[in-house]
Amino acid sequence: MKRLLSGIKPTGELTLGNYLGAIRQFVDMQKDYESFIFVANLHAITIYNDPEELRKRTKDLVAIYLASGLDPKNTTIFLQSENNIHNNLGWVLECNTYIGELNRMTQFKDKSKNKSENAISCGVIYLPRFNGC
Repeated sequence: MKRLLSGIKPTGELTLGNYLGAIRQFVDMQKDYESFIFVANLHAITIYNDPEELRKRTKDLVAIYLASGLDPKNTTIFLQSENNIHNNLGWVLECNTYIGELNRMTQFKDKSKNKSENAISCGVIYLPRFNGC
């Protein structure tokens, strides 16, 4: 059986685009794929988010996953922050990735455009590498 792994950051209000572009696809694919759908709450902290608001949006996103038709019998739904393997893999990737390679990543360039050095967290520079693994 094929596998599906995907997640959404709980950093803003979900839109119809989130539903049509991702969540509906997750629901349609859950019977044909071994599905792992998560809330990317660690990716959400690369920029400041009010902790209470982030917790609320995290809970809301899980509720939306369930209300949209993701079935916990067919799909593993989890919070990224509750998976310690993610953190361990992150460390291994950081130790094997060079700064020059990271500086060429489109996501880092886009997020750092027109911002001072002190306005971007170190997490942003490593985020593109993790999204590609």
